[in-house]
Amino acid sequence: MADLLLREARDGAVLLRMNRPDKRNAFNRDLSLAVTQAIDELESDDATRAVILTGVGEAFCAGADMTEALASFDSGGRGDVMAQAAVRVARFTKPIIAAVNGFAFGGGAVLAAVCDIRYASERASFRFPGASYGLVVGGTQLPRLVGPAKAKELIFTARTVAAEEAGRIGLVDRVLPHEALEDAAWELALQIAANSPDAVRWSKAVIDAATTAEKGIELEIEANRKLRGSPDHMSRFRAATERVAKTD
Repeated sequence: MADLLLREARDGAVLLRMNRPDKRNAFNRDLSLAVTQAIDELESDDATRAVILTGVGEAFCAGADMTEALASFDSGGRGDVMAQAAVRVARFTKPIIAAVNGFAFGGGAVLAAVCDIRYASERASFRFPGASYGLVVGGTQLPRLVGPAKAKELIFTARTVAAEEAGRIGLVDRVLPHEALEDAAWELALQIAANSPDAVRWSKAVIDAATTAEKGIELEIEANRKLRGSPDHMSRFRAATERVAKTD
């Protein structure tokens, strides 16, 4: 499982690299567990002051492993292991930077959105496709970044957003040449790591408290609890899984 999440450390900063390139870094149960465990470890490691999250290959993260999720649904499970990992990243008390090296779709787009800062390769793209298969994806996180009207457009249509537009609307903070992405993310992480860790953590807590709508989080959880496994969700999700399987 360690091979699913590669780790590199420099002077108080740690880079975590999701490593399922054959599945475009889609989250199965093992990758979800690897990310959750790594965040738990880094949370309690005083030497770690900033974290970078990125992916191997052409993708940042393609979202949940749809084949595994569908099998979970069919056996009576909920198929939401990626959501659990994204929640853990969102609750991380230290700064975390998404270095979006390729496409970030579904849960992958949410994973980037819950990070504190997003740098994107010019090759990156984003999609919040929940409405196309019967779930709410990004409803809490996206309005904080792009505003409510643009968030509604992207979620209602489930369309793909290229890197240039993502930068223009505030979905990402900086768009870089692909080859420069990781160096820029490291530079930012090391700048953060050089500052007071207590002041940075408190700053993050204050900013998050000022910008997070707890009622929205509760409502999104409630919505997906009701939607997940419904006939509409299952028929749409099964069709989407079959389409993905044909392209692999």
